[in-house]
Amino acid sequence: MLYWLLYPLHQQFSGFNVFRYITFRTGLAMATAFFLSLIIGPWLLERLRNLQVRQSIREEGPSHHQVKAGTPTMGGVLMVGAFTLSTLLWADLSNAYIWTVLGVTFGFAGIGFIDDFIKVRFRRSLGLNTRQKLALQVIVGLAGGLATRAVAEPSAHAGAIALPFVKEFLLPLGPVYLLFVVLVLIGTSNAVNLTDGLDGLAVGAIAIAATTYTLFVYVAGHVHIADYLRIVPVSGAGEVAIFTGAMVGAAMGFLWFNCHPAQVFMGDVGSLALGGGLGIVAVVAKQELLLVLVGGLFVLEALSVLIQVASYKLRGGKRVFRMAPLHHHFEFLGWSETQVVVRFWIIALIFSLAGLATLKLR
Repeated sequence: MLYWLLYPLHQQFSGFNVFRYITFRTGLAMATAFFLSLIIGPWLLERLRNLQVRQSIREEGPSHHQVKAGTPTMGGVLMVGAFTLSTLLWADLSNAYIWTVLGVTFGFAGIGFIDDFIKVRFRRSLGLNTRQKLALQVIVGLAGGLATRAVAEPSAHAGAIALPFVKEFLLPLGPVYLLFVVLVLIGTSNAVNLTDGLDGLAVGAIAIAATTYTLFVYVAGHVHIADYLRIVPVSGAGEVAIFTGAMVGAAMGFLWFNCHPAQVFMGDVGSLALGGGLGIVAVVAKQELLLVLVGGLFVLEALSVLIQVASYKLRGGKRVFRMAPLHHHFEFLGWSETQVVVRFWIIALIFSLAGLATLKLR
């Protein structure tokens, strides 16, 4: 909205020409989302405490986590609100990709909100059952896939995926493309949700991954840079950098309250929204497969759960890890919560840097 108001002024005042640049508006979006989180955060925390929106702690988890019982949850609404408002302020709202990523993110946030509401309302650690949550995620995923393909038409990359390390090649998926998008969005949202188990862990890792995808969507939307790097050019994708920049700013603002000892938890409304948002950005940038590398920490967390469940069922109750997801395993090995979080952030950063390095390996 501010973009539409301020940029036209460049005809009278040349200084306003800076608002045409995506990089400048991405920085503004990041700062806006960050300060919105800091300003609104204390008020929201007080409201959550008054409404008794409290986190339930699993009894089978590490015993020292029981002190967290009663901490306000559903703080993810702070992030979603901050990066949504910031995006609306600084993005070109005539860009269809902006509405696509916002729509998918809100869809997953809605699923998380329902899940959190059930947990809080009935004072239990489980909300929607697996089938209910999966069905809703499939619906949002299909809508996201249809929207992304419709916006991309008639470009050659519509309904196709690019392969890492292979230049100037697109693999058309035809009708399977929608299923692929659904798998990307469900996998990413649930992987982030599983990672959200320690103070600041998931939100810090999301900030790192979203920063990487800010660069990906920017270069994909810049025809000359995309041509130089031999990646798929996606007309209009660069504007999505404002969304991811706002996501980074909101995540850092939320981390102010979520760092150890956490004053608030994001809840599923936050983790599913962030995961879904990151997933749809990867789809828009045609860097879906690289999400496995950039989001490597989330992949490890999700794999640890799958391995643990498979081992328990197939090996007569035997476990591979002390506890899954993976961060709890290291807690049981004696690492402090802060050690686990910081070391996992380092791992997330290494994965993101490796993902960025692939831009030249083509």
